[in-house]
Amino acid sequence: MRNFKSFFFILTMLCSFVTWAQVPEAKENNQHNFKDIMYRQGSAYRTASGKPGSEYWQNSANYTIEVSLDDKTHMITGNIEIEYTNNSPESLDFIWLYLEQNRFTEDSRGILTTPMQGNRYNGDLEGGYTVSNFSAKANGTTSNKYLINDTRMQVFLDKPVKANGGKATVKMDFSYKIPVEGMDRMGRLDVEQGTIYALAQWFPKVAVFDDVVGWNTDPYLGAGEFYVDYGNYDYKITAPYNHTVVGSGVLQNPKEVLTKKQLKRWEKAQKSDETVYIIEPDEVGKKSSFVKNNGSLTWHFKMDNTRDVAFASSPAFIWDAARMNLSKDKTGLAQSVYPKESDGQEAWSRSTEYTKASVEFYSKNYFEYPYVNAINVAAEVGGMEYPGVSFCSWKSKGSSLWGVTDHEFGHNWFPMIVGSNERRYAWMDEGFNTFINHYSTLAFNDGEYPSRVGSVRILKSYLTNEKREGIDNYPDVTNLRNLGYTAYYKPAAGLIMLREYILGEERFDYAFKSYIKTWAYKHPQPSDFFNHMENATGEDLAWFWKGWFYGTDNIDIAVKDVEKKENGYLIKVEKVAEIPMPVKLLVKMKDGSSKLIDLPVEIWQRGDTWEHFMATNGEIKSVEFDPQKKVSDVDGSNDRWEK
Repeated sequence: MRNFKSFFFILTMLCSFVTWAQVPEAKENNQHNFKDIMYRQGSAYRTASGKPGSEYWQNSANYTIEVSLDDKTHMITGNIEIEYTNNSPESLDFIWLYLEQNRFTEDSRGILTTPMQGNRYNGDLEGGYTVSNFSAKANGTTSNKYLINDTRMQVFLDKPVKANGGKATVKMDFSYKIPVEGMDRMGRLDVEQGTIYALAQWFPKVAVFDDVVGWNTDPYLGAGEFYVDYGNYDYKITAPYNHTVVGSGVLQNPKEVLTKKQLKRWEKAQKSDETVYIIEPDEVGKKSSFVKNNGSLTWHFKMDNTRDVAFASSPAFIWDAARMNLSKDKTGLAQSVYPKESDGQEAWSRSTEYTKASVEFYSKNYFEYPYVNAINVAAEVGGMEYPGVSFCSWKSKGSSLWGVTDHEFGHNWFPMIVGSNERRYAWMDEGFNTFINHYSTLAFNDGEYPSRVGSVRILKSYLTNEKREGIDNYPDVTNLRNLGYTAYYKPAAGLIMLREYILGEERFDYAFKSYIKTWAYKHPQPSDFFNHMENATGEDLAWFWKGWFYGTDNIDIAVKDVEKKENGYLIKVEKVAEIPMPVKLLVKMKDGSSKLIDLPVEIWQRGDTWEHFMATNGEIKSVEFDPQKKVSDVDGSNDRWEK
């Protein structure tokens, strides 16, 4: 009996094999489109749901800085004390600092990797740090040993900084010459009434030590921006007596540096939704605008829980301000400083209005603005952001000034609040910011200015260009002609598609706001964003992250045919290009009625064509894919079938 059973089993298997072998070979499916693009498993540090894990840690650094600005030699001279806290689970034998002013030397990596024809990130060649009186103390011992290599400084310790809360103190004196051209991020500008100094990357700062790569020591080359831990800043700027100084954070000694008239106007501005002058155009340079008539003056600022600070100083500043209404219980002060060359209602006289509107919008719609002040500085900088301070072109006017102001202040959310690594993942700050800029621009003054993004289909020329590159390229690797697309517009268009086409506004907004709140003042990686959005929306979006954010694939969905059948029509659609996409079809009937068909992205898992039967006794006049043009489809000619 046992032998009979074995024989029967073998016979059955052979028959099954013959039957299977006679079936035509199945076509290759599209499952490769739906697989994950990276390792996204959770850990104790970062969860699979896209949140900081139970053992997530982050180091911090507090800064005390005092510098003097010499407007004759254009020199910064001063001292710094850094209190560094090591919250990591391992002791640290050394600490890495960034000395980013070393970019402005003739043998810096940034200079040596700049094309002969130059680019936006040109810089002077007579800068760079001079360091003296250096010491580093940790675990009870003091070291005087350090090594400077390009824009990095390695601080060696006699004894390691202990894990889980150990502290080290680094002190030094430093000086450097302020460049005229500071890579379009900082520098100086001569105007009729004096020089405008826009100071950023102006002090040594600690590099980030994280759970992903350890010490982040990528050199400061050009396109790659910054990655910085959070801490408290206490800094003093001593400038010539006739300078106005504005900076990140809160001015600690207004009574010492402002006249009584300026103080009254300052207090008035804090209660006014309309712009109030602190220094009027015809008061610039007059003795009555100074608290003293010779020597120098020290301006003292503090800012807590921030990743950086910047400041500006000039004798040429007109200064105005207005109240920002940030929440029911919180207000702040929007401010602008600019020279007479930038004055006028078509130009910088509206800067404070723009700053106020921008910050209020983001504070209301995404995450409450955490700072007291938002200051826009007219400078020889196209546009650059720092916590609470933006440098924008002194030549900007109208929609250009709104656009750059709105963009730079939007950066207070990405990457100042959500502290991503700009040097590697430019799209996580520039792209996210360009995305929120789209909605703030639509809201400003009932759409006074057009959105910089506009329709997502304006990307077609780039998406079909043979020299296009992926969003995932590091900014310093990306061709500068492509950087505007890879870092700004393509990721922004991707988020717009997610919000307005794939997920819908309610699902997307909940997840996006949750991501901001979850990672505020922390360091998310791309996988954290992907995981968080998927968990908060309940949607597997690997196909979209892989197709849109990684590589150079495209979207092209075609309505191939509409075939009459008994009791209805067979609608045939095709995925012509590589990226799958949910298919929204607008069907218009001959009798004037219409119907919207919404097919899920999973129709493309088994192949590149799909047939959908629509039951109807009427006659179809036309079928159109993406009738509202919310998808960056590269070939609109095949979107529509018409009888």
